[in-house]
Amino acid sequence: MPNSSSITEFLLLPFADTWELQLLHFALFLGIYLAALLGNGLILTAVACHHRLHTPMYFFLLNLALLDLGCISTTLPKAMANALWDTRAISYQGCAAQVFFFLFFISAEYYTLTVMSYDRYVAICKPLHYGSLVGSRACAQMAAAAWGSGFLNAVLHTATTFSLPLCQGNAVDQFFCEIPHILKLSCSDAYLREVGALVFSVTLGCGCFIFIVVSYVQIFRVVLRMPSEQGRHKAFSTCLPHVAVVSLFVSTAMVAYLKPPSISSPSLDLVVAVLYSVVPPAVNPLIYSMRNQELKHALWKLMTRCVSEAINFHSSSADD
Repeated sequence: MPNSSSITEFLLLPFADTWELQLLHFALFLGIYLAALLGNGLILTAVACHHRLHTPMYFFLLNLALLDLGCISTTLPKAMANALWDTRAISYQGCAAQVFFFLFFISAEYYTLTVMSYDRYVAICKPLHYGSLVGSRACAQMAAAAWGSGFLNAVLHTATTFSLPLCQGNAVDQFFCEIPHILKLSCSDAYLREVGALVFSVTLGCGCFIFIVVSYVQIFRVVLRMPSEQGRHKAFSTCLPHVAVVSLFVSTAMVAYLKPPSISSPSLDLVVAVLYSVVPPAVNPLIYSMRNQELKHALWKLMTRCVSEAINFHSSSADD
């Protein structure tokens, strides 16, 4: 059996058994990846370019879009390249980098969603104190805390995982390097070193989840007591997209990591991994833009300006 010092590469799980199906999956995931790039890129550009969107809520949305782009760009391009070139290999260093960046982006995204729930709580439950509690300095500090916590979590788990001796081969039963599947390759009982780091992360994650739930219980209590239907509609239009994104994030992660081992299989694990690592970054921009009139208006103005500039450029080129 090879040990970790002799392993120079890992073999990832292919999307399909035949190259023709691999190409089909490549085309499918290329479409999803381009949609994620376009959606999150439009949100980044709209928030950066429109002064009306320079508010705490959209500042955190900009951070979320950046993290979504990082998360999907960590896993999908390598998987698509492997499908296109009909290979399974990823280098040992590439696998470690993939684990680190995926954990960094997905952890920071979860902490950012927690901060966003606090922003909505203060905006709706304590509107008179919103300017003092969620000012520009506080926003920068909370965003830095989310990114920094994600970085520390990624360092902790990556260092622990790749310090383990690996005795069970180098075949990872997933389309990207995922810690649970790498731990399956470790020597007997060696994975117990990861338990302490796991307990820390689970405790922190449960604390964030409880904070989000308590925040939204308070928010809905206040919103349902509002006498104005227009006020309720405006409050729900800013809160419901966040609730939908949190629900999608938490539910897919829970299915991925809490499903019974008895129903686990490589194909099911692959589908579940796609659900929590690929689908949220692609659909989050759609969720946030569906009910948000300000964001839709900014995106419409952005696209209209781009089209008009393209037409003017084409006309000037034709005249020359």
